Amino acid sequence: MGIFGRVITPEDKDWTWVLSRPCTECGFDAGACNKGRIPGLLRENAAAWQEVLDLGRIRSGRPDPSSWSTLEYACHLRDALRCLEGRIDLMVAEEDPVFVLWDQDAAAEEERYDEQDPAVVVDELTAAADSLAIRLEGISTHEWPRQGRRSDGVTFTVAMISWYALHEANHHLSDVSTPHR
Repeated sequence: MGIFGRVITPEDKDWTWVLSRPCTECGFDAGACNKGRIPGLLRENAAAWQEVLDLGRIRSGRPDPSSWSTLEYACHLRDALRCLEGRIDLMVAEEDPVFVLWDQDAAAEEERYDEQDPAVVVDELTAAADSLAIRLEGISTHEWPRQGRRSDGVTFTVAMISWYALHEANHHLSDVSTPHR
């Protein structure tokens, strides 16, 4: 049973396609984004989450039984950015590491995303975005192509994980900015 007795269908989409073509849902285009711009764009995205919070739009309560609340999306993004930074750290430190599976749906349940304080979550999301941005600003030319693999065998480079993180941020900001939320 899910949070508050409601079951969310676990995410089973393979979002890696957003690295090769624009996202039809949020408009993000990794191919048009210079990796040197990613740190600044991550920080801009975090600032936009603060604006959403200030407007009172980050709250618990799902819009329908099969969708996350805006608060759950904010928690998810915070934790996804932390996870992706950890994967970048592994790729830089180790040769072709295999990433530990991160079950985002289990994290939402275990961490009780829908019961967290929105202001604290946005502060933590901002800190996670800034930490990842700082990490990316320190990536050297020879580190961008370093590789790692998900447990399903999909290979990423540091650059790919960086674009993936930025897509994640943009996509979820788009999710919470839609009128029905």
